[in-house]
Amino acid sequence: MTNFTELKTIRDFIRFAISRFNAAGLYYGHGTDNAWDESIALVLHTLHLPHDVSPTVLDANLIQEEKAKLAELINLRVEKRIPVPYLTHEAWFSGLPYYVDERVLIPRSPIAELVERHFQPWIDPDHVHDILDLCTGSGCIAIACAKAFPDAMIDASDISADALVVAKINVLRHAVEDQVHLVESDLFASLPEKKYDIIVSNPPYVSTEEMFNLPMEYQHEPKLGLEAGKQGLDFAVRILRDANEYLNPHGILIVEVGNSEHALSEHFPDVPFTWLEFERGGGGVFILTAEQLREHQQSFVI
Repeated sequence: MTNFTELKTIRDFIRFAISRFNAAGLYYGHGTDNAWDESIALVLHTLHLPHDVSPTVLDANLIQEEKAKLAELINLRVEKRIPVPYLTHEAWFSGLPYYVDERVLIPRSPIAELVERHFQPWIDPDHVHDILDLCTGSGCIAIACAKAFPDAMIDASDISADALVVAKINVLRHAVEDQVHLVESDLFASLPEKKYDIIVSNPPYVSTEEMFNLPMEYQHEPKLGLEAGKQGLDFAVRILRDANEYLNPHGILIVEVGNSEHALSEHFPDVPFTWLEFERGGGGVFILTAEQLREHQQSFVI
C-alpha cells in the first residue's frame, strides 16, 4: 500500500488521487467522466464535506484517521477498479443523492432530464396521475418522478428482491413512501391490473458481445441489471409487446436501450421510434405513444 505520510491537506489528497487515477488508466462512467471529478467526489464525500466547500478548507490538515480512510479508498479504486459510488455508497440522480451498493446499478440514466422537464412536450403534466417505473433498481427514476409529480402515484418494479431493499432505503430517505409502491415483478408479470399515464424503464440492454468487452468497473455491478441477450434487446422487446395493455390512451412509453438503439431500429424497421437527444449527454432512449404502440402491436408479437 502506498505510503501517505507525506500528504497533509485535503488538497494534497485530491491531487494525489488524480495522479494515481490517471496513472492507472481508470474508466469513468459512473457519475463522472474524468480523474479530477472522480477524485473530488471520493475525497470530499469521505470527509463529509459538500462539493461546494470553500477553497480555503482544502488547505486544512487531515488527522491520521482521515488519511487512513482516504488511503484505503484510493487504493480500492485503483487496484480493484471499484466505482466511486460503491466506495462512498452515494450516487446523484436528478439533483438528489441516493444510497447505492453492489446490489443495484449506479444511477446514470439520461432519463433524468426527461423527468426534470416533466416529460414535456410528449405529455401534459396536469394529466399525469399514475406512473410505472420498470426495472427500478435503486429507485432513482421512481423517486425523481415522485418529486416531479407530487400528486401522482408511482409503481416501481424490479425482479431483484435485493435491489428492492436498496430502493426502499431511498424511498424512505426521500420520504416518498406514500407515493412510491415497490413491487417484486419480472417486468409486467406481477403488477396490479391498472393503466398508467407514463411507463418509463431503464432495463438491462447490454448485448453479449458488449458485456464481454465492458471495462472492469462494470464487473462490480449486478449482471442481472446489465445482460440482455445476444443483441441486447431481450427486455426491450418484451416491454414493447406488453406495454400497450398497461397504458392509458393518452399515455407514453419511454425506454432506454443504450448502445442497442441501432439493433432495435433494425429489429422493428416500421415502428416510428422517437430517439431523444439530451443536453447533458447520453442517448439510446426512445418514446412511443400509446397510439403508436396500438398501431404497431402486431410487430411486437413473436
